[in-house]
Amino acid sequence: MRRLWVSLLVAAGAGSLLASAFPPNDLTRLLAIFTPALYALAVEHRPWASAALVTFVGHLAFYIFHVKFAGEFLGPLPWFALAVWQASYFLLLGPALVVVRRLRWWPIWAAACWVAIEALQARWPFGGFPWGKLAFSQDAGPFTPFVAYGGTPLLSFVVALCGFSLAAAWFAYRDRPRDAVRPWRASVVRLGCAALIPIVGLGGWLTIPDGADEDTPHATVAVIQGNVPREGLDFNEQRRAVLDNHVNQTLALAEAVQAGQQPQPSFVLWPENSSDIDPYRNEDAATLIQQAADAINAPILVGAVVSGPGEYVSNMAILWLPQDGPDATYTKRHPVPFAEYMPIRGFLEIFTDLVDMLQVEFYAGKEVGVINVPGAEPITVGDVICFEVAYDGLVADVVEGGAQIITVQTNNATFGHTNEPYQQLAMSRIRAVEYGRTVLSASTSGVSAIIAPDGEIWQDTGLFEPAILVASVPLREGTTVAAALRWWPELVITIAALAAFGWGIVQPRRRAAAQRRPGESNEVVSPTPVG
Repeated sequence: MRRLWVSLLVAAGAGSLLASAFPPNDLTRLLAIFTPALYALAVEHRPWASAALVTFVGHLAFYIFHVKFAGEFLGPLPWFALAVWQASYFLLLGPALVVVRRLRWWPIWAAACWVAIEALQARWPFGGFPWGKLAFSQDAGPFTPFVAYGGTPLLSFVVALCGFSLAAAWFAYRDRPRDAVRPWRASVVRLGCAALIPIVGLGGWLTIPDGADEDTPHATVAVIQGNVPREGLDFNEQRRAVLDNHVNQTLALAEAVQAGQQPQPSFVLWPENSSDIDPYRNEDAATLIQQAADAINAPILVGAVVSGPGEYVSNMAILWLPQDGPDATYTKRHPVPFAEYMPIRGFLEIFTDLVDMLQVEFYAGKEVGVINVPGAEPITVGDVICFEVAYDGLVADVVEGGAQIITVQTNNATFGHTNEPYQQLAMSRIRAVEYGRTVLSASTSGVSAIIAPDGEIWQDTGLFEPAILVASVPLREGTTVAAALRWWPELVITIAALAAFGWGIVQPRRRAAAQRRPGESNEVVSPTPVG
């Protein structure tokens, strides 16, 4: 058994590799497969407790890099607290790897255990936080098409399976019988299995629609990025300036349309927090938004902060029609804990006064964000707000509700020039492939983008610059296998993980009992891992 400090060092390196596989590091996505492989090496022959520590340290290294944006303007406490909290789920991975290594085909069960941990992480507590899913590192590449057939659980599974298969190939090579006729056979077979996964994925691109089908109806849409006066937490102190910026960009688009420089859009998307002034209560804000809608002569989906219900405020998308004003709405269903509402406030106040920054909490909406946009080219929009794009069920709900395109309204001004906007953009690209839908992502400060159903970015913006994006996009109504199956792949994989873990515990005892004979020693011999 290698020394613990060596295993911890290997795991920390593996976690750092995983962080580098996520955007904006576009050339390193395939590094993600080496993290599961190195974890398998690092926990080999370790007892449960130290194996848990190894995978925890590995994912702590990952999250320290991955969620650095959480401390951009709040300091290190929330950053490190979030990193430790998210890494703690992977205390489960080390023991799981130790147990399933006793089984045949162990890379399959190890990958299933990874997905089962992500399933827990995405749901509990406070509704979960799936931001660091292995799947979200693969917004483009040979693994991406798998998401159209089993959602992000399948995508995470195949990436982990590829990595664990590499580890199995190394184990087979290291432990090969020296006197065997074909000593390389086992390792080559396992290496071939690892290579087959991305090869199948590459073939899967042939089945992913790009939206160029002439039979698919199209609509011209526009995305407005108005920008903010300055980055940071105090951007909302300039809420009138933010609203003015989005109005002015829309008026500029209207002038370009009248001049024949841009096509007339059927629908315009503004980002989250584009109007932090409640337009239902502030006549001036309502007048400005109406001016913009009338000028562009198209419905605008406005991201607004609205007072109520009761003592709460609502993070709301309001469809604003030319001449007619506000129409359909969507209220964010999953407010972000510790940012939009404060769970366990009394406990946290013991450690920090940062909780006092959130005085008014956000209300959780109850209705799915499906909005019917009227006009000559009617559009059914499926809206999610900001971090909601990371939650499988919230996005699946809008597609099941009939969304022809998916819109993501977000405000990234509070994260400055960190990697958070690029991570979120990657999730939008993955959702496009998962559901075969155009995705419109609108941010106050970037990155905003128009994304084709195959995940290709047709147009995008930089950070902290005003911008206008206009494109003709397909209005697709078909479904993908992932959309039809919804949560079934994750459930099946999770059940497989639990069954494998249970069998990995029971099997050595059954084997030892079967081998025990009267008068022989009752000592249980540790099983030799297979593969």
